[in-house]
Amino acid sequence: MSPTEIQKEVSRRRTFAIIAHPDAGKTTLTEKLLLYGGAIQLAGAVKARKQGKTATSDWMAMEKERGISITSAALQFEYKDHILNLLDTPGHEDFSEDTYRTLMAADTAVMVLDAGKGVEPQTIKLFKVCRDRGIPIITFINKMDRPSKDLFTLLDEIEKVLGIKAVPDVWPLGTGFDFKGVYDIREKQLYLFDRTPGGKQKSSYRVSGPMDPELDATFDEDLLKVFREQIDLVEHGIGNFQPEGFLKGKESPVFFGSAVNNFGIELFLNKFLALAPAPDQIPLTTGDMLDPATSPFSAFVFKVQANMNKAHRDRIAFLRICSGLFERGLNVHHNRLDKPVKLSSSFAFFGQDRNTVDLAFPGDIIGLVNPGTFRIGDLLSQGSPPPLRPLPTFAPELFATIGCKDTLQLKSFKKGLEQLAEEGILHLFSSRNIGGGVPIIGAMGQLQFEVFQRRLKDEYGADTTLNILPYSVSRWVRESDLPLVPGNTNLVQDGSGNSALLFDSEWDLNYFKKNNEGIELFEFPPV
Repeated sequence: MSPTEIQKEVSRRRTFAIIAHPDAGKTTLTEKLLLYGGAIQLAGAVKARKQGKTATSDWMAMEKERGISITSAALQFEYKDHILNLLDTPGHEDFSEDTYRTLMAADTAVMVLDAGKGVEPQTIKLFKVCRDRGIPIITFINKMDRPSKDLFTLLDEIEKVLGIKAVPDVWPLGTGFDFKGVYDIREKQLYLFDRTPGGKQKSSYRVSGPMDPELDATFDEDLLKVFREQIDLVEHGIGNFQPEGFLKGKESPVFFGSAVNNFGIELFLNKFLALAPAPDQIPLTTGDMLDPATSPFSAFVFKVQANMNKAHRDRIAFLRICSGLFERGLNVHHNRLDKPVKLSSSFAFFGQDRNTVDLAFPGDIIGLVNPGTFRIGDLLSQGSPPPLRPLPTFAPELFATIGCKDTLQLKSFKKGLEQLAEEGILHLFSSRNIGGGVPIIGAMGQLQFEVFQRRLKDEYGADTTLNILPYSVSRWVRESDLPLVPGNTNLVQDGSGNSALLFDSEWDLNYFKKNNEGIELFEFPPV
């Protein structure tokens, strides 16, 4: 296939992630985007879980029970001659490391805010990752049919807390119980909200502007007065949307709606296609850009998942294609193993469903059956691997020993430890002097431990015991510095054989640094 043909396919693609604080409506928005894209016929709203409906992107048992996303799902669907690769990220902060890696595979982020709560802590963390990567951010303020903060306070929060200019693309007519619809500022189109859940709402009519007399005949005088004053402030106080500022991550277009009621979603999706960039330039560590159409095939592994489907019981490595054409059976160079591998078992995923992929293009997310060949961060390429930005790694803050209750389950327990640790949801360590040789797991949050134990039981049939350790800080150390490490230090090894030190607190870490200035410590394994 020629570079021109590849470029045509690249221009059709939009690869994006949805980020939000828990309960802001991220999973519901995901479902409704899929609904409008024709990818699903029924939206399984979070509130309907007790009736047996679950979000398409949530497949793990704990996700279905709790109504939260704790893994990243890759979903592909078509809409108006575009291919959308949607990365639904974990909503729980304990799984933020998984989210950070997923954001490395996205070209755009959709930031969902609860209209009544505004910018929340997890939003700030996720936004920082997007800003550091320079990912353009589109804001969707959700739950407009419920009591909300003052609209200008919300915009001011985005600017002051996140440091990005918020420019409304649409503006709500009323809020809460008085929410009547949204007004498209640029197109001067009013979309009405009729509180009819379950349907695709297309109720709209064109007006000459906020002062159109037709509005006076339809809506309450006081409501219109506030609306017109707000529009005047938006148009004359905030200024026009600047596409270049958006693409540089300095400006965010803002949309309003109600995901659970399907309102504002279709308008948002149409606008998204025009705003979000195609995956046509990938930044490199050299400061240059990788041209997806003319460069040889390259891709990186950003996620590994075991047991997505009990019928298959296999491990899947999720791959973001950066450049070139993917064809099933492609022979590529594996950078970490420094050897050629054949990419023969390739799939596209939609929840638990999988379809064989014969062709894929830059921007696409595909899954490869992983017999242990692939790890997070692996780079696959034809020819010399391009200097892509490395995936982030974070030092765990909670530690525990984990043991198997029944010796008859020991083989399954060891297999589960190895395969689940590959996913990167927590770190696996071993030590001779901590826990008597029992495996040590490190995590960012308590929920990761719960999920890990639950998955060992459900997927591997291994019942486990967990013993929380007193450490809260970890740092990696070079092998060449090990002779300098005092004998009473809590020394461990990670799954790749890298050495790390565990400390009770930041104070203990600083004390160690002060007394061992010749030892260099790292927040992630040194290269």
